[in-house]
Amino acid sequence: MRFLRSGKVKDIYEVDADHILFHFTDRVSAFDVKFPTPIPRKGEVLCRFAEYWFKNLPVKSHFVRTEGKDRMVVKKMDMIPIECVVRGYFYGSLIQRWKEGSVKLPEGTDTRVAAKLPVPYFDPTTKSESHDVPITREDALRMELVTAGEYDWLEETSVAIFKEMSEIAVRAGFILADLKMEFGRMGEEIILGDSIGPDEYRMWPTESYSVGKTQESYDKQLLRDWLSSQGIQKRFEDERMQGKEPVAPELPAELCLKMSSRYVAAFERITGMVL
Repeated sequence: MRFLRSGKVKDIYEVDADHILFHFTDRVSAFDVKFPTPIPRKGEVLCRFAEYWFKNLPVKSHFVRTEGKDRMVVKKMDMIPIECVVRGYFYGSLIQRWKEGSVKLPEGTDTRVAAKLPVPYFDPTTKSESHDVPITREDALRMELVTAGEYDWLEETSVAIFKEMSEIAVRAGFILADLKMEFGRMGEEIILGDSIGPDEYRMWPTESYSVGKTQESYDKQLLRDWLSSQGIQKRFEDERMQGKEPVAPELPAELCLKMSSRYVAAFERITGMVL
């Protein structure tokens, strides 16, 4: 087995001419910065969550099998260089981009923090190991990332997956606020790829949901909120404006353990399985 590369959270190996292996590590990243402090059991949860979603969503994927608690074998694909993001609630970066005028929402949209959007909003970005950038349909076609037909298929399929996952989440007492997916080409066919888990979505417990405030999160948002409250997010932004690569600090043990426990709790509530 040949090592290929390390991503933000996964190490990737070539198994053979047709398959690769994902090793889901306990690394964590936020705002496109990798952190040196591991989150206990994170790799295990991400691997098991990805397996669950790939097996239970009504869409073809590149999943083949899991190996051990944190490794997954998948089919090789020609990945489409677009992150397919679907937002169901007015939250996160969408708020600032709407304030800046770069995002247009339907007339009458409730723009209180965490308000539900009238319909799921397809909000794709470029795919980058450094910093993802939001793009429009026109951008994607101009950059020749996809054809018009492929873009429309990605939008329709992404929204359908979001709705399906939302229904599963609701039955477990969660709200799926948004979701990020990746797709790839296998011959003439486009199928779901990469992974799906707490690093790819925001999930809120239904019992504590309230419009107009920061939501309790069972995903990576817990880390983002801490970074924002400590002024670290702003430091990252300032460093990027100066052409510097942001340097991540060590994370407090209490935060890491809280993230770990919520990742495990979300998995067990959604899937009905015990880790």
